Amino acid sequence: MADFSGPYEAMIIAEGGYRLTDIKGDRGGQTYAGIARTRNPHWPGWAYIDRGETPPAALVRDFYRAEFWDRIRGDDIGSTEIAGMVFDFAVNAGVSVAVKLAQIVAGVTPDGKAGPKTAAALNNIDPQYFKTAYTLAKITRYVEIVGRDRSQGGFLLGWIRRALHGLKG
Repeated sequence: MADFSGPYEAMIIAEGGYRLTDIKGDRGGQTYAGIARTRNPHWPGWAYIDRGETPPAALVRDFYRAEFWDRIRGDDIGSTEIAGMVFDFAVNAGVSVAVKLAQIVAGVTPDGKAGPKTAAALNNIDPQYFKTAYTLAKITRYVEIVGRDRSQGGFLLGWIRRALHGLKG
């Protein structure tokens, strides 16, 4: 069973830490610790921010566990490295996209829904092979995004760096 703690800490660093941002051109709009207000307007942390307070770190952690880790079935994946890569990409690109690419790499029919077959395939794949193939698949996805929408080109280098960071370890 993969451990959530390490992947969570790596992801929160990749998302810029526990701070409020509003980056021009970012489709997520205003974010706190990577949580986009436009996509998650009912997250309880916004009430803290709107009062000028800092949301509790546990509120952020619980959000990421429920909305991403649990939805990719991170606890069912034996390799923390594999689970961490899928989790990080789910945060960056969406759960369905992250799971679908993992399914393609693992040789499972890609439906974007993490289930027992996906977990079993991820538990039976060579972690080094997965890390390399998944990284290439993520970079391809990022290039396709920019190919469709040139306004996202300013994010490409950061996305590629984030993808390549997953190869460390």
